[in-house]
Amino acid sequence: MTQTYPRRWWALGALAVSLLTIGLDLTVLNVAMPTLAVDLGATTTQLQWFGNAYTLSLAALLLPAGLSGDRFGPKKLLLGALVVFGLASLWCAYAGSPGELIAARAGLGVGAAFLIPLSLSLLNILFPPEERAKALTTWVMAMFAGIPLGPLLGGWLLDHFAWGSVFLINVPLTAAGVVAVLFLLPLTRGAGRGAIDFTGIALSTAGLVALTYGFVHAGEHGWADPVTYGLVALGAVLLAVFCWTQTRVAAPLTDLALFREPRFAWGAVLATVASFALMGLLFVLPQLFQAVQGADALPTGVRLLPLIGGMLVAAKLAERLVAVLGVRVVVTAGFVLLAAGLAWGSTTSPSDGYGATVGWEIVIGLGTGSTLPPLMTMAMGALTEGRSGAGSALIQALRQVGGTIGVAVLGTVLNSGYRDGVDVRGLPAPVADAVRGSASAAVAVAGQLHRPALAASARAAFTDGMAGTLWVCAGLGVVGALLALLFLPGRAGAGALPRESEHDVVAI
Repeated sequence: MTQTYPRRWWALGALAVSLLTIGLDLTVLNVAMPTLAVDLGATTTQLQWFGNAYTLSLAALLLPAGLSGDRFGPKKLLLGALVVFGLASLWCAYAGSPGELIAARAGLGVGAAFLIPLSLSLLNILFPPEERAKALTTWVMAMFAGIPLGPLLGGWLLDHFAWGSVFLINVPLTAAGVVAVLFLLPLTRGAGRGAIDFTGIALSTAGLVALTYGFVHAGEHGWADPVTYGLVALGAVLLAVFCWTQTRVAAPLTDLALFREPRFAWGAVLATVASFALMGLLFVLPQLFQAVQGADALPTGVRLLPLIGGMLVAAKLAERLVAVLGVRVVVTAGFVLLAAGLAWGSTTSPSDGYGATVGWEIVIGLGTGSTLPPLMTMAMGALTEGRSGAGSALIQALRQVGGTIGVAVLGTVLNSGYRDGVDVRGLPAPVADAVRGSASAAVAVAGQLHRPALAASARAAFTDGMAGTLWVCAGLGVVGALLALLFLPGRAGAGALPRESEHDVVAI
């Protein structure tokens, strides 16, 4: 019998505080990179690994984290994850060398790998079907609200304090999260200990790390590098073997039979498509604002707010419209808006100011807010509570890998267009290499050499490369709209599905 937990919305608020730290950590590091390069003496490769260490540990542990939540109950694991995230943040803040910061960033990824799927799986436990869409919208927006706050807070902190302050901001938030989770979340019983699929854990971890790192390596070194396609091929093979073994063990790490349920399968796949496009956009927008429009770190965060605002508004409207029109109509329209906004963005020219960007940012935000929350609600609604942790981890693993692939593929498109377009004639080889490296570097070099024509060439080349990137994303939006129209359920309320089994909820 279902027990309605009276403090469920307060509990969701506790989860939102915890999730805000993850969104912050995704972007706050970007504004600190120049300072870290000087203060820690970090090389370009080490700067890249500050981000990669977090990404790889997150990808590696998502599936085992979800299974652990189902097996042992999510509350104690959430508390442990918050403590790990807070301690790793302290370690980051006081790291004395690049290697130490890389290790600390990996620790942050470990904490995030448990926080994301376990907090998501709790929604199926805390909320009845009719409230899950609203709860999931809150969950999604808590994750994304930290993205523009990262540059805002990071820029302000770097103006007033040492670079470690961009990590110390996580500590009071995680401490508040620990207190809130301790007193507001229910203690839920897991399915028990039983057998553990160590082979599945090893295969999935190695496969996700190889695949993710392969695409990260592609973004850094190109697709022709043998390490790139070697890692991608290795990851694909390991994950194929993992999928094969999951159908042959008594207690699999994740239930691949979930993909036989169309609502879960298409919700997860289309959410990954939307994440691919969104992560690609978040990769190019800060560079547009800084390299082309001349904004610093703090104004860059402000300029991302229309995107997040559009997502918030659309997510709220979509929640109501799905109940009336059905998930198919709302998500299809969302993908159409997403594609239209991206196509509009591709027309941006170097001379356009920020005012010309706001319109298509809002449209993309409206499209994203109309797709991600309804799709994830539908996918989560197809899960029974006994496998909500593993199912939510599977969704997040797909989105994580999809986002990483998106940044790598779209970064390649952007870099190819930029390098082909920037004019480096007459420059010494080392200077030309720096100019080809990024538009920001080219603008800095142009300022030092007093060559405004070089800066203009770099800005024009960047917007040309960005146009190609946004067209690829727009194409994905069209594909998403067609798939949604063909395969999503049309009836109203399709995302709110009855639960087949219940966890015992023990109020404390």
